[in-house]
Amino acid sequence: QVQLVESGGGLVQPGGSLRLSCAASGRTFSRYAMGWFRQAPGKEREFVAATSRSGGATYYADSVKGRFTISRDNVKNTVYLQMNSLKPEDTAVYYCAADLKATRLWLGTEYDYWGQGTQVTVSS
Repeated sequence: QVQLVESGGGLVQPGGSLRLSCAASGRTFSRYAMGWFRQAPGKEREFVAATSRSGGATYYADSVKGRFTISRDNVKNTVYLQMNSLKPEDTAVYYCAADLKATRLWLGTEYDYWGQGTQVTVSS
């Protein structure tokens, strides 16, 4: 069993930045690819970013490329999402997830464990 706890969400003005963190339990963190997904009100959950087991490879949705950066620290058992140049359309609940199979990382159904989510609101 892997427990994931997100933090770092909040209210930010357009153009601002936030860094989300996801802390994972257990000693097998490095065996999981990690991803971030988000769900806006009235919309389906969508892929945001993912990183490989080592953190050496990263993947992003087109909507966030150049603005968001995913990273991980396998010593601290933590994955991060640095969000810059935030837009109102980035407003959503952001979820981190762990994927043991580590394939098709853009699919929510690929993932084995999910956090509870953290709210990000971009508004003036």
